[in-house]
Amino acid sequence: MAARSHPFPVAEPFDIAGVGVGTWAWGNQFLWGYDPAQDRELAACFRRAVDLGLTVFDTADSYGTGRFGGRSESLLGGFVEALPPARRQDLTVATKLAPFPWRLGRRGFERAFEESRRRLGGHLDRVQLHWSTARYAPWQEGPLLDGLADLVEQGRVGSLGVSNLGPCRLRLVHERLAQRGLRLSSLQVQLSLLAPDALAADGVAPFCRELGIELLAYSPLALGLLSRPPGEGQGLPAGPRGLLFRRLEPRIQPLLQTMERIACAHDAPMAAVAINWCRAHGALPLVGMRRVDQAEAAAAATSWCLDAEERADLDRVAQRCQGRMPANPFQSG
Repeated sequence: MAARSHPFPVAEPFDIAGVGVGTWAWGNQFLWGYDPAQDRELAACFRRAVDLGLTVFDTADSYGTGRFGGRSESLLGGFVEALPPARRQDLTVATKLAPFPWRLGRRGFERAFEESRRRLGGHLDRVQLHWSTARYAPWQEGPLLDGLADLVEQGRVGSLGVSNLGPCRLRLVHERLAQRGLRLSSLQVQLSLLAPDALAADGVAPFCRELGIELLAYSPLALGLLSRPPGEGQGLPAGPRGLLFRRLEPRIQPLLQTMERIACAHDAPMAAVAINWCRAHGALPLVGMRRVDQAEAAAAATSWCLDAEERADLDRVAQRCQGRMPANPFQSG
């Protein structure tokens, strides 16, 4: 019998990525049950993450639901401002601007950018297009990207990234910026053991390696599903996450069992396996965290790496897994 090809192409050698911090939950009541009473704990989580060497923080102007709109940026900006100046210089703070229908033209992001920078207290290193409009308003995207590129050229922000772009759109954006002599710094996509498509031969990961674009993985823990040990009868989170867990958890037990075996071999939590799988494929996982212990677990994951056999085992079981995270409807081709 012929040997089975590796499920996901891997370019060797490559640098193992670090770990970043995602702040989607900071201000989100609908999915994450945010309450302002949590702010002190969030501040402690931030400080612990920085103390442990986590330096990349990702937010967005749309993070925060209802009356807490923009809360994630405001909290992150305040936490950064409270650091000693020397510590702030070590951080990379990135935000994403949403291409809402009313944000039109080359200056369509101008007001949004200034509001984000104000909420972040001026601590803003990278601006990113939050999602592609290719599926519903392709004419909107080009001028908005040109406007973001203007911000970099004017020295108002250090670098430019995009989010939720597929390989075809990614190449077009890369070429558009290259014509202006500008570099596309990063691409952020949903990437986890329950959303591995970015790693396929026709996915974005090979393009990122080819073009020298940093690949950022959001939801690397699949909203927390990949941090839970295998087995039935566990409590479910409230709200929409609970509904998702109820639907997917019975279908992903073989994957969770493989993860648990690898976690035990490294005396590490399950979450560290999910994090290190992203790192092993050259992606920087943006790990959502709200508590000090979560910051400590994410930072500890950087102390070890999956070996080639462990990575291959996880790749195979992920490819065969019967459960998948819902795709982002704004992800372009």
